[in-house]
Amino acid sequence: MKPPPFDYHGPVTLDEALGVLAETGPDGKVLAGGQSLIPLLNMRLAAPAHLVDINRLPGLDTIEAGPGGVRVGALARHAAVERSAAAAAVQPLLGQALRLVAHPVIRNRGTVVGSLVHADPSAEMPAVLALLGGSVRLARRGGEREVPAEEFFTGPMESALLPGEMAVSAFFPALPGRSGTAFRELARRHGDYAMAGVAAAVTLDDDFRIAAARVACVSVGPVPVVVDVTAACGPRPAASVDWDAVAAAVLDRIEPEADIHATAEYRRHLTGVLAVRALRDAAREASEDPEASDASDASEASEASEGEEGA
Repeated sequence: MKPPPFDYHGPVTLDEALGVLAETGPDGKVLAGGQSLIPLLNMRLAAPAHLVDINRLPGLDTIEAGPGGVRVGALARHAAVERSAAAAAVQPLLGQALRLVAHPVIRNRGTVVGSLVHADPSAEMPAVLALLGGSVRLARRGGEREVPAEEFFTGPMESALLPGEMAVSAFFPALPGRSGTAFRELARRHGDYAMAGVAAAVTLDDDFRIAAARVACVSVGPVPVVVDVTAACGPRPAASVDWDAVAAAVLDRIEPEADIHATAEYRRHLTGVLAVRALRDAAREASEDPEASDASDASEASEASEGEEGA
């Protein structure tokens, strides 16, 4: 299949790119990694009159990790963020989620910010940003604005990005001390979008009781579904939490739909199972040696692989 005709623009500065976007308005589309956009063009599901290739712009491939969190530039590839030791030290959920994104060849070209702008409710990165309460920085000719995650995702494949704007970076906040994270999902085949997935973050207090717990669910709503389950966990040690009861609180908040891959009830069941696993492992990571969490990750990966083969 071939894309519809378009005018190609190859700006070499950010100001030039923003100028083209300002002039083309809703007819302009940014090309970064292209791993989502190019298939849409080829299938004629998108037909922008102008394509603005930002790959020549300097300074947009940065990964800045500091005590407050990780800021990822618009041209930072999935693989670069996944391999960043500095980013993993500040926000390990990034690497945990990126390992589940498609295949290595996709991660080598696709960008984290591009995935956020694409706003697929089945994708991992929107769920990570939503769970952490991050934000996306949008630039336009003459100014910029920072949009929080809860306002950025407005619907399936829809974001707060306006005509003439370009997403230049995304910020993923760090969690407090004694925090753990996990991302669990199940797909029909390795590399496919998940039929259901759950990202979890758990924080313990000084007495190692649950102080905060949140999950973000994918593939069960028009946008990532974030649920605060702190009250359901109660101020008690993780070992005494009834994770099945906590997962039930998550299921009350989701409204999965059926498609050719899974029924709504099967998606609901998967979300409950994955919520238990993700919350349990996030709590374990918050309270135990990191090597124990790594062993758990390997065990869960083996279980998921066996489950996919038997599906």
